Amino acid sequence: MQTLNDAVREAARSSVLCWLATVDAGGQPNVSPKEVWAIADDQHVVVAHIASPISARNIAQHSQVCLSFVDVFVQKGFKLIGNAREVRANDAEFTDWAEPLLAMVGQRFTIQSVLVIQVQSVAAIVAPSYRFYPHDTTEASQVASGMRAYNVQAVKKEKP
Repeated sequence: MQTLNDAVREAARSSVLCWLATVDAGGQPNVSPKEVWAIADDQHVVVAHIASPISARNIAQHSQVCLSFVDVFVQKGFKLIGNAREVRANDAEFTDWAEPLLAMVGQRFTIQSVLVIQVQSVAAIVAPSYRFYPHDTTEASQVASGMRAYNVQAVKKEKP
């Protein structure tokens, strides 16, 4: 079974951040943005622990996590539920799991460990407009709306 299919991979590529939700032993939730993350294979997502001591501690106490990401302009993405574990830099498997993350950071950050998430379920996230106004809502209209909301100007391409 391919959990992390092409649609999920494409949405991940167009999302700048993901949000990792963890919970501590006492049930206190924590949600933290993650900038350095990647889909490793059909079942795993890897997240760099650069400055994530609370996320890493919570995963050690309670492995179930939720990771979500959306393209803020298209206003679509995915919610992934799974179990996570921390792979430290001195662990034999660190290099394999860290490879896509190291390629992203170069020398900019030190990756203390990798949070490896084995994904158990995937659910689509879509803005309410897609559901409540399906005949009037397109990805193009959502992008235009998002660009207005964020006051983003389109870049005009120069002709060669």
